[in-house]
Amino acid sequence: MTSRNWVKFFISTLLLGGLTTGIVGFIVRWSEFKPFFTDFNLVEIVAILFWLLGVGFIFSLLSQAGFFAYLTIHRFGLGIFKTAKLWNTVQLVLIAVVLFDLVYLRYEVFAEESESLLPYIGLALLVFIPGLVVAYFKSQQTNKTTFIPALFFMVVATVIEWIPILRANEQSWVYLMIFPLLVCNAYQLLMLPKYNERSLKERESFERRMKGKSNKVKQKPSNA
Repeated sequence: MTSRNWVKFFISTLLLGGLTTGIVGFIVRWSEFKPFFTDFNLVEIVAILFWLLGVGFIFSLLSQAGFFAYLTIHRFGLGIFKTAKLWNTVQLVLIAVVLFDLVYLRYEVFAEESESLLPYIGLALLVFIPGLVVAYFKSQQTNKTTFIPALFFMVVATVIEWIPILRANEQSWVYLMIFPLLVCNAYQLLMLPKYNERSLKERESFERRMKGKSNKVKQKPSNA
């Protein structure tokens, strides 16, 4: 990817994370922010919006760091396990382990006496179902072999990025963080090939222009 397209990719993901957090923040913490809207306190509303945008930028940076870390890990995985089939099997096992831990460990640590397991399963499904959808579109965009790696990234990487808030177990923050992470991760996964393709076309166009200039210099008659 060219540096210009990389900057565009970075900024677009950053803005997406900020905007998503801004929207989700007002929804999940509406009980806190409602008085500012009923009183039409524009100064407070704008201040909260900028705060949410800043928080969203942080979430986006975590997402981008996780994405590029995964690209490196994916290459290492293919190198270590030699075949894509074996590496995909390992990824499926890791997906299952992460989802199980997301339900069981959180239930063991945070559940109150006689509390149902369903909310904890629902939280895992909140990651898994969007992961399936994004992985499906990724496989349609490229080929079927990308389904499991895409699902692995959407589930495992998202949960790892989510861990600081999961440990705190503050419900509003849990939901405030997960949606921007899912949106940013899905965006990066689906848009990276388009940015790479755009960079390739720009590079080919540049090479054609340089080749054309070189040919013109060669064809220019000599003054000797």
